[in-house]
Amino acid sequence: MKALRINDRRLLAAATVIVLVALERATAWITGSQGWLGELGGGVALLAFGLGHCDGLDGPVVSLARRALNDSNVNLVLPWVREQDEAEIREAFTHAVAVRKLGGEARALADQHFFETLVRVHRAGEGAPYTGLKPAGRDLGPAIPAADRALEDGSVDKLLKVLGDAVRKGLHEHFHHAVARKGFAPDDVRAGREYVEAYVPYIHYVERLWQAASGPAHGHHAKEEPHAH
Repeated sequence: MKALRINDRRLLAAATVIVLVALERATAWITGSQGWLGELGGGVALLAFGLGHCDGLDGPVVSLARRALNDSNVNLVLPWVREQDEAEIREAFTHAVAVRKLGGEARALADQHFFETLVRVHRAGEGAPYTGLKPAGRDLGPAIPAADRALEDGSVDKLLKVLGDAVRKGLHEHFHHAVARKGFAPDDVRAGREYVEAYVPYIHYVERLWQAASGPAHGHHAKEEPHAH
């Protein structure tokens, strides 16, 4: 099957994470918990993480960095940074290649420094903080691996099923939670509040899913907002 184009890949990755964030936020709202975004340090940082899981030692950025160093070809990693950051990456790459020739521990340290520099600069281009390289083998949940496999297979069908199953499950839960509290007596204020507490997350859940599905896609790198005059 014909492989997806680069723009399709970005749209697919962005749509995957936006839907997951919508699901998580709605669930956190209805349960009163932080949700897994809050527990892992904030929605913005995790959104960037999800878009590429690029800070992992087995992620796409570091994997390409290893190949670039082994092949002495910095061009393999330059698409992952903004044009204005290219000079910094080229300099770091040249330094790493030179130090690697010393072998042993020096080679390992050179590789590590280049990985860290590349990921830091890449994440800055996303508007996300750099919090260090993450170990390989992390549990990324079902959606992100499915998104990567979709690109490898050139087919989005399995990913659509993963996301569709999650959306259907979440929508059923929110709907039934709200509809079960709908038939309260007009003078029963307490029951009415219980309904509202179920209704609001249900509507927001649907709204966020719709916005994620129908909204415009954004580019990979963060863009500076125009200054107000």
